[in-house]
Formats: sequence, structure tokens, C-alpha cells
Amino acid sequence: MSAKQHFPKEIVAAIRDGKILGIRAGTKPHRVIGIWAVVVEGRVFVRTFFEEPRGIIEVDGKQIPVRPIFTRSERLKKLVDRGYAEKFPTPGSRIFVEGFKEKKRRDTTTELVPL
Repeated sequence: MSAKQHFPKEIVAAIRDGKILGIRAGTKPHRVIGIWAVVVEGRVFVRTFFEEPRGIIEVDGKQIPVRPIFTRSERLKKLVDRGYAEKFPTPGSRIFVEGFKEKKRRDTTTELVPL
């Protein structure tokens, strides 16, 4: 694919405004799990590791095939850190948000793009 694909604006808005994103990594049938996702510069980011190069996300009852792009950009990682802190500001969330800043977790920063 020569140009990076983007999600439609309404999907990005639903992910930005929602607290939990349903995701299933890989192509084998198993349950969809809920994870935290943030939107930075109109792009969807998660902190997770994909064993396989594709999966699906569930947004507004729709399943959307996705592929991961692993982020190396320190600038984007800092923006993703800030995005998590702003989206999940509660005292109960704070421990997880701070944990996301650890190098091991930051190295799993992944952008999701539609297939």
C-alpha cells in the first residue's frame, strides 16, 4: 500500500470520545477484548502488541479490519502519553496511565489503520 489509509471521521470521533475500544488481534476466532485507545493528530493509537499483522476493532457495533503500524517516533509517543493522561484522568486510572510511560510499554505504541 503506497498511501496510508485513514479511518472515516465518524469512526475516529467515536474512538476519541469512547473510553473502551473493542479489539481482536489476529485472524483466529476468539473473543473481542476491551482496551484503551487514544486519538492523536486524527490517528488512532493503542499500547498493545500484535502477534499477527491484522485484526479487527469494534466501533459503534461495527467490526472494522485493521493492521498495526508500530510507532518509533518519540514525538508521537509523547503525544500518546499526553492523550492517555487527558482521556483517563481519574485517580483509579492514573496508575495505568503512569505505567504506560515506562519504556517497555511505550515501545508497544501502535497506530491502527484500516485494511
